[in-house]
Amino acid sequence: MLVQDAMTRRVETIGPDETLQTAASRMKALNIGALPVREDDRIIGMLTDRDIVIRGVANGMNPVQATVRDSMTPQIVKCFEDQPLHEAAILMQEHCIRRIIVLDSNEKLVGFLSLDDLAMTAGGLAVDVIEKCHDPERQLYRGHWQHIG
Repeated sequence: MLVQDAMTRRVETIGPDETLQTAASRMKALNIGALPVREDDRIIGMLTDRDIVIRGVANGMNPVQATVRDSMTPQIVKCFEDQPLHEAAILMQEHCIRRIIVLDSNEKLVGFLSLDDLAMTAGGLAVDVIEKCHDPERQLYRGHWQHIG
């Protein structure tokens, strides 16, 4: 099975200079938890509802004034739509992420692959990602997962 067989094709993006309040409102309206951040015609980061809370609000930022760029995750983990699904699941495991950006062969955004998508099409892969990311011997240290032991 390929990524394109499981992914969600409809993807909303947000600009880096939009406010956190605008991003949160869009997430609420669309009932989603993440927005790829697009500048010009390229993806420069990812903003999740957790980023807004942990990096923004919890650090005292005013969501009406703070921008997406202030709280987004600049590292982008991506896969390609014609890639085998299990390879995308491995990337999700390695980076302990719940969703991954999907690009076409021209590196244009065409979708998202989420844990929910994996669960609907290949449940065992979703379980593998969750188990790996909840390994009690792994610990978050300065934004990076490390194996402790």
